[in-house]
Amino acid sequence: MRVNPVRYTRTPVATLPMNRVESADCVRETALICKLALEDGSVFTGSAFGATGTKAGEVVFNTSMTGYQEIFTDPSYCGQIVTMTFPLIGNYGVNPEDFESVKPFLSGFVVKELPRRPSNFRATSSLPDFLKLHGILGIAGVDTRALTRRIRIHGALRGILSTEVTDEAELVRMALAAQPMQGANLVQQVAPKSVGQWDQPLWALAPDSHAITKGDGCHVVAIDCGIKHNILRYLVEKGCRVSVAPADADAKTIRAMKPSGVLAGNGPGDPAAVTGTTQMLQDVMGEFPIFGICLGHQVLALALGAQTYKLRFGHHGANLPVLNHPANRVEITSQNHGFAVEIESLEKVGGAVTHINLNDGSLEGFIHEEKQVMCVQFHPEASPGPHDAGYLFERFVDVVKHKRRIDRELLAE
Repeated sequence: MRVNPVRYTRTPVATLPMNRVESADCVRETALICKLALEDGSVFTGSAFGATGTKAGEVVFNTSMTGYQEIFTDPSYCGQIVTMTFPLIGNYGVNPEDFESVKPFLSGFVVKELPRRPSNFRATSSLPDFLKLHGILGIAGVDTRALTRRIRIHGALRGILSTEVTDEAELVRMALAAQPMQGANLVQQVAPKSVGQWDQPLWALAPDSHAITKGDGCHVVAIDCGIKHNILRYLVEKGCRVSVAPADADAKTIRAMKPSGVLAGNGPGDPAAVTGTTQMLQDVMGEFPIFGICLGHQVLALALGAQTYKLRFGHHGANLPVLNHPANRVEITSQNHGFAVEIESLEKVGGAVTHINLNDGSLEGFIHEEKQVMCVQFHPEASPGPHDAGYLFERFVDVVKHKRRIDRELLAE
């Protein structure tokens, strides 16, 4: 097959990585060329930052203006090359308090402009230094508007990011040979291997400014398919004792932990490929109230007998409008997913739609009263925001603590 790459020339990069975050002056370095090739034949050329090498992934875009640190430490981005649509990324550096996992799992990071140095009192590292430490490739100086438009028109595309291969036709061939996201079980790459405990609450500028009420007898087991730390922080903040179970835990393991409730968290890849977690949730469903978020929403729908499908380019951003039907209220949400639950198949198995995406009409939340399940596709724990949906943790903890039933009225308050 003959490949004719479509070239996108490198725009001037006025800013380059610095050596140390605390340095007074930034030392200008010679830019290393980096190329991003897509399976449709388009090639983008820019300047490398972070690590060097060659990496494959599904290329997606994220429309968030802030929160880049939470994005690249979100395990749900495993196997993806993330393009930021906001033009200036890295200006406030990186700090460990805002990590959503122990390390970044994404395949690559694409930005328009990279600041010469960050400016924030909380910063402990620059973005380039952090990505280099963790072996993540970055490319700056890319026309991210053109790249985003291409993804919107053609859908999420497989891509190759490389500082090593210069032959553009070869890069496109490599992109065509990359693993597709459909059918990929990436949870096994990010999930823990054993049961653990979590006791860290939400970060606060003044830690003593708010009190946390410990939950007597309130024990939530979180299923970790790549769960974001802020989900766990919210549960602790609401007074729960939190245990974390690996994605491959069976029903016997979950029952032995004696939870008051179960939370199925987010994670990467195709939900239809996460068969072990789906089977476990099917086995325990009805024994405990269950709250599903993102991938947890999808695998719970599958456990009920519904179907999922691949979205054209997914929902990745912090400004997506969702209609909460029970409350008749619009909520602005943070989202990161490439698959969705088929509404018709869900309603056939008794699921009741509670939330709808106002951009494309896709499912964003449901409940199943008989099985005592509540789910949302978006991220109510979003950090740095928006926080419109943070109330969902209060509702779930209310169910767990006070034995309230999961129904439409619960979400209408």
